[in-house]
Parts: sequence; C-alpha cells; structure tokens
Amino acid sequence: MDAIVNAANGHLAHGGGIAGILSRAAGPQLQEESDRAVSEHGPFPSGSAVATSAGKLPFKGIIHAVGPRYGEGDEERKLFSALRSAFACAQERGWSSVSFPAVSSGIFAVPLEICARVYLKAARAAQISNVRLCLRDQPVIDAVLREMEHGS
Repeated sequence: MDAIVNAANGHLAHGGGIAGILSRAAGPQLQEESDRAVSEHGPFPSGSAVATSAGKLPFKGIIHAVGPRYGEGDEERKLFSALRSAFACAQERGWSSVSFPAVSSGIFAVPLEICARVYLKAARAAQISNVRLCLRDQPVIDAVLREMEHGS
C-alpha cells in the first residue's frame, strides 16, 4: 500500500485506537507533523482529510480522515466526505493504493449499517486503482458483508 488512512479526530491527536497504534509505530514525527498542521489550519472539521508523512512506517504517507461522531448530525454525508477527501489526498499525491479502517464506527459510534454503506460507496467511487478496507471487529465485518449482499 502507498498510504494508510487513519481514523482521526479534528485535532489530529493520536492518543488511542488505530490512531495511537499508528502514532507509536510511526514515531514522534507523525504527531509533530499533525500538531503543525492543526497549528497552521486549525482543527479539521468532520468530513475532511489531511495527509502527513508516515514517519517510520513503510508507507508513502498517512491520510487522516476526520469522520463524524454519532449525534452531530448528517453523519452519512460527513463520513462519505471524509473518505472521499482521503482518496482525493492520495490521488493528488499519485498514490495508487490505499488501505482504510472502519472510520467512525468505534468510539465515534456511527451505526454500523451507515458505516458499511458509506465504506462501500466511497471505495467504489474512489479514483484509485487499489482500495483496501481493513476491518478487525466482527460486527463491522458482518455489517459490510450484509451491505455487499443486500446493498446497491
């Protein structure tokens, strides 16, 4: 993979979950770049994405997709926008393969049915030759499989 997507918060604070794992593996450079981006641009809103280097990780970069939190409203549109923005970041940099996790399905608590629908819609719409959805939790996997069977 050229790049991996990080399920990020608007402050690009990589303390826990996938963001924390990536940050620890990438080394301090990742958080330093993230802090600099927030300092220059302010917190990133739901539905946006920004790319950084990958630090010590074997990727060309990490794309931080800021998904919505459940209850903020318009979650489906914002989640699609975050993933679309992430894929646009990759395309702008010439990255042709991107792996992305279950953005907004964890502590952001967007219902899995919405997440599954959006993940597949965004992956199908991506202008990138290789898009990989990386899931680790069985309930998310099951929701995506149901969407693949019954969705449009």
